[in-house]
Amino acid sequence: MQAQFISYIQSLQRQIVGTLETLDPSSPPFKWRDWERNEGGGGRACTLSSGSASTGLFEKAAVNISMIHGKLPPASVKQMATQHSSVQWTTDINEPLPFFAGGISIIIHPRSPNVPSAHANYRYFEITDPEDHTKITAWWFGGITDLTPCYVFAEDFAHFHQTLKDACDKHGPDLYPTFKKDCDNYFVIGHRDDERRGIGGLRFDDLCDEPQSLLSNANSPRPRSAEEIFTFVQCLGDAILPSYVPIIQRRAGEQWTEQMRRWQLLRRGRYVEFNLVYDRGTKFGLVTPGVQTENVLASMPETARWEYMSDLGVEGDGSRESELIEILKNPRDWAQ
Repeated sequence: MQAQFISYIQSLQRQIVGTLETLDPSSPPFKWRDWERNEGGGGRACTLSSGSASTGLFEKAAVNISMIHGKLPPASVKQMATQHSSVQWTTDINEPLPFFAGGISIIIHPRSPNVPSAHANYRYFEITDPEDHTKITAWWFGGITDLTPCYVFAEDFAHFHQTLKDACDKHGPDLYPTFKKDCDNYFVIGHRDDERRGIGGLRFDDLCDEPQSLLSNANSPRPRSAEEIFTFVQCLGDAILPSYVPIIQRRAGEQWTEQMRRWQLLRRGRYVEFNLVYDRGTKFGLVTPGVQTENVLASMPETARWEYMSDLGVEGDGSRESELIEILKNPRDWAQ
């Protein structure tokens, strides 16, 4: 599965970068950089930054992949054993376990306040027997994708969620509603009166052949084998561009004002707050030995804003900004 997953994320990275560059030839080209991890493995970062330029469709984007391996310390093994019965841990285990982790992470911050930011991450993890590295003792997949708008365009939100639902429904009727709810519950900014970061999407973790905690009906159809779940993850990865590109094409040419730009920067401030205070991937990456901080923070917008007691987005004032806040505090079902 390692080789299959690596091949897929390498191909998906090239496809997404190629599509984004074609959408806006005036933006700076993506920069490709290979990196290595001293503890084992490495990856390829592919990033776009507009710098001080005031034109171009994208302000910042990153499409990064990683394929790392090494040894899990006993403390990490103990934690994982609480979530996976196949991960064996006892108090007398004091040797690290071999592991592999591969993933692709996509973040796109457009310049126009009319075009939402998009994010996706899909990953595969496995643990092997310390005596026989060809024997996989535990494995699972995880994934997340979400949309972060500044203004409400119900047509766009419905398209995004419907594309994800259509991809999920091919593999089981309970997948989309379950993973959509988990995504809504994940992106909560607690210190901002439970605003969500955006309008959600899908989120799942620890998806393998063992019982899945999110799926309450154990008999509900779903992918269970490694090959079946890999096919499911491929469907979701392949849905990234179809779910997002039509929104870019629909909104990129629309006019916007300085007030809209100001609101966009305030919302990006919320984006930063969530990522640094709550996001598990960011916090995990910043304390993981050998992981490059630049890659962990690649999801951050280049510019953001904070205002003391801002007059934008005040609930109930009838503005387009407060319309968004209402949705962020009360998640809706966008797909049919």
